[in-house]
Amino acid sequence: MESSYEKDAKVFKALCDPRRLAILERLRSGEKCVCMLQEDMDIGQSSLSYHMKILCDSGIVESRQEGKWTHYRLSEAGRASAISLLRQLTTPNTEQTSDFCK
Repeated sequence: MESSYEKDAKVFKALCDPRRLAILERLRSGEKCVCMLQEDMDIGQSSLSYHMKILCDSGIVESRQEGKWTHYRLSEAGRASAISLLRQLTTPNTEQTSDFCK
């Protein structure tokens, strides 16, 4: 069973690579066929497939099959989840007591 930390780490893994950030930038304009991404980024099929798997595993990107081609798009739910995660992790918890050295 995957822990919530492992699941959350997938979001940050998706965002920590320049190529994946470039892919996300291209998907901002709408759904793209894998062939369009491959051509636009001048990237090999196996490398693109690796990056797309990480993006899809994070939930930030969704895919659908149409014939032999895979089409990718940004996931609204994945985006909302990533924003919520970052907000949660970076907002101080003032209700929790700190164990400061005395």
